[in-house]
Amino acid sequence: MATKSFDFADYFRSSFAEKLISNPDSIENHSTPATRLLEKKREMIELEQVLASQKEEFQMKMESLAYRKDELEKKELRLRESLLKFDKFLEENDRKKRRAMKKANDERNMKDEKVSEIKLLQGDAATLQKALDKQRLKLEKHMLFQQYMERVVERGTDFTEIRDIIGRYDTLTSNLNELLLRDNAVLDDLEEHKQTLYKIQQQGSNDAMLMTNDIAKRQLSKEEITSVRVKWDSLWTHIQNTAARNVLLLGRVRMATENIYHQIYKQMKMKPEPDIGIDAQMDKIKLYVADLTDIINETNKKATVFDRLS
Repeated sequence: MATKSFDFADYFRSSFAEKLISNPDSIENHSTPATRLLEKKREMIELEQVLASQKEEFQMKMESLAYRKDELEKKELRLRESLLKFDKFLEENDRKKRRAMKKANDERNMKDEKVSEIKLLQGDAATLQKALDKQRLKLEKHMLFQQYMERVVERGTDFTEIRDIIGRYDTLTSNLNELLLRDNAVLDDLEEHKQTLYKIQQQGSNDAMLMTNDIAKRQLSKEEITSVRVKWDSLWTHIQNTAARNVLLLGRVRMATENIYHQIYKQMKMKPEPDIGIDAQMDKIKLYVADLTDIINETNKKATVFDRLS
């Protein structure tokens, strides 16, 4: 590419201008044509030699330039490859740095979480230790009850083990709670029936007053009297039906009371009194509930005394 663009004519013209035309007037004046011809040939030979030398030198320079250009291109290529490798190295280094920073942050966060967990576990351990100490003190206090029950088993004949005493206590407590629930249910039913009976009586009284007023107003007309009679008959039928329902409810209350009465005597392993009225049965039920309440209060007082002693 460089040899094609180089102008040899300008190069030789500038290099050999002085040698080709040094002093043409003096040569022409002192030399013959043959001499001038030989001189021209000699000059041409010298010129060709110089030209060949200059051409060879130029060719060597061009080859050197081409070689240097190739070397520069190779160096540039190696430099580009080195730059690419360096860029990749920097990118990889950045990625490693980011991964290392992320790993450090994760480990720092994990450390903080573990420290928080350790603090929570230490708090839980302290709480559990306090609860354990409290339970240990409570157990030491309750050992008095165990010792008392052991003495009862040793001295008594009704129980052979402590479990028998606890079982008997649980049975009595369960029976008492059941009887209290039944008593409350019966009392609620009685109160409800009383309220119903009172409402019926009030309604009957109000109806009677209304009917009396209605009869007084309708005495002037036979048709009105007949109408009032029909209404009274209907109302009387309603009262009879209501009374029948109340009698049925009262019978159910009586049966429930009698059932509770027999259950109490069965629990006490006693024979119930024959031919006793509903009021007497209610009194017996109230006495039994009062006795059970006194037993519970006495048991609670004994437990309180044991707690104070412990």
